Amino acid sequence: MDITIENILLIGSLLLFVSIVVGKTSYKFGVPTLLLFLVIGMLAGSDGIVGIYFDDPKLAQFIGIVSLNFILFSGGLDTSWKSVKPVLREGLMLSTLGVLLTATSLGVFVWMVTDFTIYESLLLGSIVSSTDAAAVFSILRSKNLSLRTNLRPTLELESGSNDPMAYVLTIAFLTLVVNQDQSAWSIIPLFLQQMVIGCIAGFGFGKLSKFTINTIKLGFEGLYPVLAIALMFITFSATDFIGGNGFLAIYICAVYLGNQDLIHKSTILKMFDGLAWLMQIVLFLTLGLLVFPSQIVPYIGIGLLISLFLIVVARPIGVFISLMFFKMKLRRRAYISWVGLRGAVPIVFATYPLLAGIDKANMMFSIVFFISVTSVLIQGTTLSVFANWLKVALPEETKKITEVDRLILDLPKSSFQEFVISPHSYAANKRIVDVKFPKSAFIVMIKRGKEYIRPGGSTELLGNDVLMVIADTQDDFIEVNSCISG
Repeated sequence: MDITIENILLIGSLLLFVSIVVGKTSYKFGVPTLLLFLVIGMLAGSDGIVGIYFDDPKLAQFIGIVSLNFILFSGGLDTSWKSVKPVLREGLMLSTLGVLLTATSLGVFVWMVTDFTIYESLLLGSIVSSTDAAAVFSILRSKNLSLRTNLRPTLELESGSNDPMAYVLTIAFLTLVVNQDQSAWSIIPLFLQQMVIGCIAGFGFGKLSKFTINTIKLGFEGLYPVLAIALMFITFSATDFIGGNGFLAIYICAVYLGNQDLIHKSTILKMFDGLAWLMQIVLFLTLGLLVFPSQIVPYIGIGLLISLFLIVVARPIGVFISLMFFKMKLRRRAYISWVGLRGAVPIVFATYPLLAGIDKANMMFSIVFFISVTSVLIQGTTLSVFANWLKVALPEETKKITEVDRLILDLPKSSFQEFVISPHSYAANKRIVDVKFPKSAFIVMIKRGKEYIRPGGSTELLGNDVLMVIADTQDDFIEVNSCISG
């Protein structure tokens, strides 16, 4: 079956519906949802039951890049700076040095066991060197896994920030494969340019995005997530245009925004949470359609060998050497090395050699696909088992509720109190977003004379307004009073 304009919506919606229904029950059997999305795409593809013919790596790459924008941006918005700050150095070491060591050690192994050249081997190692943000975010959250002593923030920070490093290495070694007359040292300026510009642009666009969201008056709450989407794509494309790493920029931009007071922040977070799931499904379905299982079968043996080396040797080498400078118990390092999930990102990166037309691109794509599947299947299904075995899991009743959980889940508060805005107080004639109320307290209603006003971030507080506030503790109310009075 060929995909046409007439049937694309029907096919797409049916695949999406089946994926959601099947994914809902998958964890009863311990199967990662993302793997099922991939399998459904393969079953619908040319070699599958439905027989949809899809062989367009360029379109798949475009869908992959757009999807990764949403996944990384959503992950950045969910990242609490308060949680990440204590593990910032460890996370950055894992996402830079760890990725480099994983890529080089795996590349050398591939060079030894295949007929790939050293640059082709390092290219393959680079493609699968990063942990997949979509896989880590979705599996950790779907399993509702609570981990000890900053392990979860470390894993989420690493997975959200290491794709840029893998992307730079992939592009660099692909350049060396295509232009074999170039020196390996020539990739260093490219690396520095991508990372430095990406960091600066991400922070700059983060501040600009906050100013834009909190200043522009759209009139409709539903338009603010749309504005955030536009700012996300501007950040990615503008950074890429000036030679920086767009993936790094949007992640940094999102982390900055997620830790700021924004107008309609709850609405933005909820929208991106749903869009991230949609993009994960679309991404895995597309890559499943792109794959021809009959072409992968000849490479199962070598693919399994490389995959096992990556899981058991290359990933632990990258983790243990990167973390050797920090105080951390051995079992925690071991668990971090096990949560080295490879998902859709390596498959997206594997489309770059296909589009570049290098000789072994098809073989490389098949091996990368097999590595991603085995990684999600082997590691994704055993995260809870290894967490309990290594004694790094917390009992369910001790799981902490994050600030993002409070915004998304609309959790009930235990106390209620009213505050009167004095005409001479600090909060008078200021917008709610500019007063910087504590995140653990919520204004549910404003009484203004005989009227009741539903509050929003852009609502201006006037003298004699009565704020109806709910919170958890008396300390929260004391902080609210302090914010009002200045």
